[in-house]
Amino acid sequence: MTARLHLICAAATASTAAIAFAADEPLDPRGRDSLARLTGRLPSCDVVLRSPARCAAETAEGLGLDAKPEPALRDCDFGRWAGRSLAEVQAQAPETVAEWLQNPRAAPHGGESFMDVMTRVGAWMEGLLAVDGAILAVTHALVIRAAIAHALGAGPGAFRRIDVAPLTRVRLSGVGRRWTLAALVPLKDER
Repeated sequence: MTARLHLICAAATASTAAIAFAADEPLDPRGRDSLARLTGRLPSCDVVLRSPARCAAETAEGLGLDAKPEPALRDCDFGRWAGRSLAEVQAQAPETVAEWLQNPRAAPHGGESFMDVMTRVGAWMEGLLAVDGAILAVTHALVIRAAIAHALGAGPGAFRRIDVAPLTRVRLSGVGRRWTLAALVPLKDER
């Protein structure tokens, strides 16, 4: 059995442009405009999922996908930092932000740590190893970073070393009891 997992990072929101902690928000005009050029560039899949977030729903809709919400694909819970810019939070609590960036188990904002996200995403991916077929999912950069780190067997410290831009597709294959990173490509570059 081979599970083929295609993860697509949701299109840009105001938080993306502002380097802010995500809140449940719509796509910004740039994010909506970028979707129009991508129709027909996605592989055919047996299952199509998305994060419950508004930006993921709007991305899926803009790509012409009928995607079912999957709670495991939700973005990191940033607690009381949600909707605030990194610069604002860092100006008010620089030591707290530094701890959060350096310690993958820290969640000083009252939400999830990077480790929590990795555990959640890893458990979801392990459940997919029993699936034979292709799954496409629209989700968030942090979730995709967790999936890549899990596939590579890297620890939570790898989060800071992976960059995923809006509308990037990551392709992973799962065979037996392991995942392999197959591709990391912006959708605009796909043929």
